[in-house]
Amino acid sequence: MDPEYRKAYWLYHLCVFLWGFTAVFGRIIDLTETVLVWYRMGITAVILLCLPALWRTIRNMDKRTFWQLVGVGVIVTAHWLTFYGSIKASNISVALTCLATTSFFVSVLEPLFFGRKFIWHELLLAVLVIPAMYLIFRFSGDYRTGIILGLLSTLFATIFSLFNKKMISRTKPLNITFVEIATGFVLLSLLMPVYLSFTEQVDLTPSTVDVINLILFAGLCTVVPFTLSLYCMRHISVFTASITLNLEPVYGIAMAIVFFNENAHLEPQFYLGTLMLLAVVFINPFIQRRFGDKAAPPVTIGE
Repeated sequence: MDPEYRKAYWLYHLCVFLWGFTAVFGRIIDLTETVLVWYRMGITAVILLCLPALWRTIRNMDKRTFWQLVGVGVIVTAHWLTFYGSIKASNISVALTCLATTSFFVSVLEPLFFGRKFIWHELLLAVLVIPAMYLIFRFSGDYRTGIILGLLSTLFATIFSLFNKKMISRTKPLNITFVEIATGFVLLSLLMPVYLSFTEQVDLTPSTVDVINLILFAGLCTVVPFTLSLYCMRHISVFTASITLNLEPVYGIAMAIVFFNENAHLEPQFYLGTLMLLAVVFINPFIQRRFGDKAAPPVTIGE
């Protein structure tokens, strides 16, 4: 095995593992989802501004691409708000399980975005998601609000990923990430007075522990894995990357069980539905390879 491939392969596993921590940080940081996302986007944007690679490429971006990325950044913001809202309203397992329904939304929305025909095997996998989500929703008790927010989060994630799939040919991935995250920070900064006027007892000042966690959150769960993943994608295949990325909800749910004992608060049927859903997620890359899907992967920002 080529040494560079082996190095990239294990580094990409590290990226996915770090992304698995995003839900954990979302749970332990004692801030509302809006304030949490505001801080995360702001800190991440500042860290990205310190990268010389960003300054070498972003100044060459044309205005049309910039403003289109600003629009996508609004959708990214909606995704993160609903994702962490799902965690706050339910728990990590519920939010990450909903995130695994991406294949369902992609199979329906991608043909509409790119003007291609619907693919039967993608629609079949999408249909298989429905009974899994029924089990999860049916036996989740007080977590239904979290499930609805989680599904909305997945819808937003699918939409911005499809837009980014179009944008990747126009500018560098680092530029895409910075503009979209910086847009979210500016947008939330402008809306924060309105949010505070309608929400009681919101603390904008994080504790010392939360400050440390926010910095780790932005650095270890966004900047580090994103930068490493760019290196990895030069040496590993799209198939290898896609099947490895499917481990993110597995890692996240395992961490939720270890750190928060979430398995004690969920019905067995929830985990049966989750296993069914993850089975569909893992089968999908094999089917895509079998039918020769060579489409470029969407650009994601991670959770």
